[in-house]
Amino acid sequence: MTASAETGARLVRIRGHVQGVGYRNALHARATALGLSGWVRNRSDGSVEALVAGAPAAMEAILEWARRGPPAARVSLVDWTPAEAPAKTGFHREATV
Repeated sequence: MTASAETGARLVRIRGHVQGVGYRNALHARATALGLSGWVRNRSDGSVEALVAGAPAAMEAILEWARRGPPAARVSLVDWTPAEAPAKTGFHREATV
């Protein structure tokens, strides 16, 4: 199995009460702990968006976590689409769009 077959990437959108509750910072910490690459940012419509890339088990773990989020969050929907993996490794926060 090649390295590209062992990893994947997804663009994830999280909706609900997910801004102003530490969601972005918590997702950043969780993704970093799972060894994922990518980024997370707030969107002006009140959602949170993240590009996550890594091993399948880590990607499933971050999606499972995203459905709950941090304690103050109230997640109503998590959806995702396949995406191109980021060019650089590591996980970081991006500016709101």
